[in-house]
Amino acid sequence: MSETPQVVSPFKSKSGLRRILNAFQYSVMGLWTAVRSEHSFRQELMIVLPGVLLALFLPVSAVEKLLLAGVLVLVLIVELLNSSIEAAIDRISLETHPLSKNAKDFGSAAVALSLGLALLTWGVLLYPVVFG
Repeated sequence: MSETPQVVSPFKSKSGLRRILNAFQYSVMGLWTAVRSEHSFRQELMIVLPGVLLALFLPVSAVEKLLLAGVLVLVLIVELLNSSIEAAIDRISLETHPLSKNAKDFGSAAVALSLGLALLTWGVLLYPVVFG
C-alpha cells in the first residue's frame, strides 16, 4: 500500500535561521496590527500591562507572580486567536451565515472564559494578601 504524498505549501519556509527571523518578524507585525486595528485587543492590553507590572511587585511567591501575569497574557493570546478567526471568516464572506456566527461566537466565548479564569486566579491569589 503506497502512502499519499504530503502536500506542502510552496510559500512555507523550510528551516534555518532565516525561518526563525521571519517568524519573529511576522509575530511582531501581528502584534502591531492587533494594536492598530483591534479595539478589544487595545482595551485588554491597557489592563494587562499594568496588571503584569502590579503582579511583579505584589508580596506573593514567584510562582504566584507567574500565575497572575500568565493568566493576563493568556487573555491576550485568546483575543489574538479570536481576532484571527473573525478575520478568516470575514475574508471568506461578509454575508451572515449560521456557521460564521457560530465560529465568531465560539471565539468570543473563549475570550470570556479566559477573562473569567484571570479574574478567578487574581481573586484566589490576592484574597489572602488583602484579607489575610
